[in-house]
Amino acid sequence: MTSQLPAVVVPAFIPSPSQGVWHLGPLPLRAYAICILIGIFAGYWLGRKRWVARGGSPEVLADIIMWAVPFGLVGARIYHVITDNELYFGEGKHPIDALKIWHGGLGIWGAVAFGALGAWIACRRHKVPFLAVADVMAPGIALAQVVGRFGNYFNQELFGKPTTHWWGLKIDVAHRPEGYVDFATFHPTFLYEAIWNLAVVALVIVVDKRYKLGHGRAFALYVAGYTAGRAWIENLRIDTVNHFAGLRLNVWTALILFVLAVAYFVITTRTNPGQEDVTSPAPTPDAPAEDDVPAEEPVITPKVDAKVGAAPTDDSPTSVSGATTSVSGASTSVSAGPASASGAGTGVEPASASGAGAGSASAAGAAPAAAAPAAATPGAASGATPSGGETAVQPSSEGSSKADGDRD
Repeated sequence: MTSQLPAVVVPAFIPSPSQGVWHLGPLPLRAYAICILIGIFAGYWLGRKRWVARGGSPEVLADIIMWAVPFGLVGARIYHVITDNELYFGEGKHPIDALKIWHGGLGIWGAVAFGALGAWIACRRHKVPFLAVADVMAPGIALAQVVGRFGNYFNQELFGKPTTHWWGLKIDVAHRPEGYVDFATFHPTFLYEAIWNLAVVALVIVVDKRYKLGHGRAFALYVAGYTAGRAWIENLRIDTVNHFAGLRLNVWTALILFVLAVAYFVITTRTNPGQEDVTSPAPTPDAPAEDDVPAEEPVITPKVDAKVGAAPTDDSPTSVSGATTSVSGASTSVSAGPASASGAGTGVEPASASGAGAGSASAAGAAPAAAAPAAATPGAASGATPSGGETAVQPSSEGSSKADGDRD
């Protein structure tokens, strides 16, 4: 018994899309613009994950991207118009076409340069290191290019030389350049570059994870990797561009940037190893910022009249209820509470040499003056409380510096 397998038809080429624009009423949806937008979101998604992993704030990165994207789009169009100015200016040309970005024509070099300018401005506003942002976004930029290249596919543009390989891209007659009308399939350079850029994404992520690239080295690795592929892919293309010394202008740009990126990578590896710190700790509610902490109020110690036998004034408290009296050598600290005792005075009793430095008396929450001993003899032990609520302060002998019960 034999079985018949259905024949599988493998196309001998990659077909081009039948259309690149869809209309929702009066609103045109262009595949080129959709691919660019999807690429931007994909790049931001990857960059955000890398930024948060390094301790950065996702809100800060979102604001930086809001600056970088419009700058990048404007720069990409400016670069394209400058390098392919013959398409928009001259006899029979319409300069207004330079503004029609939906027809294609974005230069990656202008996008990166102007996008970096916008990102730099935002980084200064948020006080975050610009090179750290460039490093975390490097593979995201390459990922955005992967998706964005499919916009060229829908527009049937920027393809390569004719080829008969099965992966050749079929181009409609209306999109074939002059001199190639009789050829049907061409090198799909958009696909070559998309695959190459996907490899660059993996390269930067793997190397960065292994060696912790910082100070712009991950971005330099992206530039070197991308330009290495762009140089040979650019030579396959047959679209009309300016040439210099026998090479396409974009080939020269790729070669120069490749050399600069490699040199920067090598030099900074020696001069600035490691990664920058992208964290910016903010004060928590339980731990206010240093500027918000009120200054400690100075402690005011009541002045005690130390004159022997001095009579108290009418408005001066002469005895302290609930007072803590600490006598330490030659220093006395009094923490007073609200109390008064009529007829009490403050006296200073000279102490004998043997009593100086022999000890210190500290009474916390001492009883009212009325509860003190009825009499005190001059020269009594240190810390005694005379009758009538008098506080006896005994100076220490020379050499005594700190009391055992001293309190701040």
